[in-house]
Amino acid sequence: MFDLAGYGPQILDGTVTTIELSVLSLIVSAALGLIGASAKLSKNRVAVAIATVYTTIIRGVPDLVLMLLIFYSLQIWLNDATDYLNNIQNSIDFEISLDPFISGVITLGFIYGAYFTETFRGAFMSVPRGQLEAARAFGMQPFLIFRRILFPQMMRFALPGLANNWQVILKATALVSLIGLADVVKAAENAGNGTFRTFYFMCIAGLVYLVLTILSNFALTLLERKYAVGVRKAVL
Repeated sequence: MFDLAGYGPQILDGTVTTIELSVLSLIVSAALGLIGASAKLSKNRVAVAIATVYTTIIRGVPDLVLMLLIFYSLQIWLNDATDYLNNIQNSIDFEISLDPFISGVITLGFIYGAYFTETFRGAFMSVPRGQLEAARAFGMQPFLIFRRILFPQMMRFALPGLANNWQVILKATALVSLIGLADVVKAAENAGNGTFRTFYFMCIAGLVYLVLTILSNFALTLLERKYAVGVRKAVL
């Protein structure tokens, strides 16, 4: 049933690769987002300027252009570094090549870290300052304030934006097939070229993304309920 003209295992492996790429890119994006939001909300002008330039450039350039620029820039930098090392160590000849999967994680994480920065910044600003001041007055340490007061409330405000960013990351993994990663889109493309049924296999790839999106929506709904415990809903 799921043989798909012999390309079923390849599409399954591509689906697993897509999920792994999405999850790891999400982790990198969230980490960069927290750092960027902290920088933008800090009193350090240099940190604010760097974070502002980062988010402005990333959000102003198309994702496909950024992906190709970052991927090939990393390749060029690595080649220059290996050439320099080879010139120093004449007896050692080695080269470093980027794995498409690692390149995809770094690229997607760097791109969408800018969007997470703005999401987290808005969420941090939505937490009432009075609660943080009261926690300091009670003698709570900064990390305890973050863990018990700031983070739970920040997540409640950030989850709608995070959910949207996750869906975009999930779909953006399709772009990574351009740099040689064997994701579900690449697998579907290979299957289509091998069987001359490109439309059929692209529909299969689209269905895979749709299923992943539906499952993600279910998980995100559970998260929203978790962080909304004790919060009174608006009455319309």
